[in-house]
Amino acid sequence: MFCEDSFKTHFRILSERTLKGTFFGNYKPHSDIPNVVEKYMNKELDVEKFITYSVPFSEINRAFEYMLQGQSLRCLICMDA
Repeated sequence: MFCEDSFKTHFRILSERTLKGTFFGNYKPHSDIPNVVEKYMNKELDVEKFITYSVPFSEINRAFEYMLQGQSLRCLICMDA
C-alpha cells in the first residue's frame, strides 16, 4: 500500500519534480533485520528506550489515541495468551 502525501516548500527547487522516499529509508529488512536482532540479543542495541507505552490488545484503541495525540513514540501491543 502506497501513501501519497503532499510536500510543500517555499522554494522552486521541486518545480515539476517528484520527491520520493520509502518507509525504511535505505534500510533493507530482508538482509538487515538479522543484524539488528543479533545486536539486540548481544545487548548492543537498546530498543526498550523507544517504547513509550505498552497496552494489551483489548485496549488497542488507546494505542491509536496515543499516536494521534502525539504522545507515543512506539506503543507495544501485547497479545493475550
